[in-house]
Amino acid sequence: MDGKVIDPTKNDPVVLDDMLIVSQSPHIRSDESVQRTMFDVIIALVPAMIGSIYFFGFDAVRLLLVTIVAAIAFEAGTQKLLKKPLRIMDLSAVVTGILLALNLPAGTPWWVAVFGAGFAIIIVKELFGGIGQNFMNPALGARAALVASWPRIMTAYVTPDGVSAATPLQILKSGSGNLPAIERMVFGDIGGVIGETSAILLLIGGLYLIIRGVIDWKTPAIYIGTTAALLLVLGVDSSNLLYHILGGGLILGAFFMATDYSSSPVTPMGKIIFAVGCGLLTALIRVKGGLPEGVTYSILIMNVATPLIERLTRPKVFGEVK
Repeated sequence: MDGKVIDPTKNDPVVLDDMLIVSQSPHIRSDESVQRTMFDVIIALVPAMIGSIYFFGFDAVRLLLVTIVAAIAFEAGTQKLLKKPLRIMDLSAVVTGILLALNLPAGTPWWVAVFGAGFAIIIVKELFGGIGQNFMNPALGARAALVASWPRIMTAYVTPDGVSAATPLQILKSGSGNLPAIERMVFGDIGGVIGETSAILLLIGGLYLIIRGVIDWKTPAIYIGTTAALLLVLGVDSSNLLYHILGGGLILGAFFMATDYSSSPVTPMGKIIFAVGCGLLTALIRVKGGLPEGVTYSILIMNVATPLIERLTRPKVFGEVK
């Protein structure tokens, strides 16, 4: 009657009032944080960064350093100007800088890379509220802006030995030229942006993210699978299908940008619709569009559609009346 009961495991009195305290959610806590997640993404990108440096040498080092430093500087400057808490230690700006660099040709001038970092951080990210509130992937948004502004620079691809050369997708689109061996595409000894050439290194990074639970395997699998299926439906020769899967930014985009937390759906069905939409658009642009590649614009279009997808796939609350 004095508000106490005996704990049978310890024979100690326990105050009932302490047992009936109801606290505010969340009740399940985790050691995961934005910084930890971003660190995992950086680790996953290490193989691709090493590969880009191995194949493209100092140009890759230069682009990686410029975009990372510029992204951090723009984020710190913008947050200070807007009198927001300084959050550069969450490493999200570093990830944006790395992804932007990996989406640039080796010969990209430093000032173009700086402009891209500024566009990604200031326009796409910070002006919309910062991390978690950007409506599209910052690195892809910047890439699209750079392609629109300097198309010749952004399509000046070179092989690892410094020779200007068309990418496999450009060869397929034009119907002229010799395609490289599939083995070269797997390991990365081909022309293209510095981070998309080696399929095996990107897959190693993607597998790490899946094992760590950072991304859901279904998004990249459905994205790549849908792209491959529709390419066949649209008449792409099955002998060229591997070139479409391994070439361009499909693997880089599927694992590292279509899975962006802020700009992709969080609902289970929404993730599936998002991935299928990315795959359909990528295949349509590659076959029916004027561009040999379609990953950038496909993901950006689906980023814009994400609020509608989440609205249509929102789970019902238990006990909700229809």
